Amino acid sequence: MILESAILDVLPGQEDAFLAAFAEAKPLISVQRGFRSLELRRCLDEGRGARFLLQVEWETLADHTEGFRGSAEYQQWRALLHHFYSPFPTVEHYGAPAVTA
Repeated sequence: MILESAILDVLPGQEDAFLAAFAEAKPLISVQRGFRSLELRRCLDEGRGARFLLQVEWETLADHTEGFRGSAEYQQWRALLHHFYSPFPTVEHYGAPAVTA
């Protein structure tokens, strides 16, 4: 399992519109091969209410980087969501946990 992680800094004042667009975009990713789950969490720290943490579980790295990113659904995802970010997020991928508790 691969964990994709991204900090999404949404333009201030656009949080509700972003959440509505994300709800529309979610089915585009959830039907992809290798998709397992996703979580979108809002930052609770003062002054960071427009920051979100996106974590997506994939079966393999290629399911995300080649499969989803190469799909027609990804083009729709981009159109729905990418204009909300400033700066554009860095997406990172993580393997199995190194430590668990």
